[in-house]
Amino acid sequence: MRVTTKGQVTIPRNIREALGISPETEIDFIEDAGRFYIVKTNAPNVTGKFRKLRGIASVKMSTDEIMSLTRDS
Repeated sequence: MRVTTKGQVTIPRNIREALGISPETEIDFIEDAGRFYIVKTNAPNVTGKFRKLRGIASVKMSTDEIMSLTRDS
């Protein structure tokens, strides 16, 4: 395996399948006596940059009302 300039590697398909790793899966690296292991974490599977913010807005306006504020009348 080769490490990219960004420090990334591709996990081979057979290893991803054996570990149950799919896109957006959170993993961690564990060190034990000089060896490192990849493990899945129990972190929530949050996709998208704003997903965790969904539903927290307190403004009770429709999308059309909000859009009209951003455009010239």
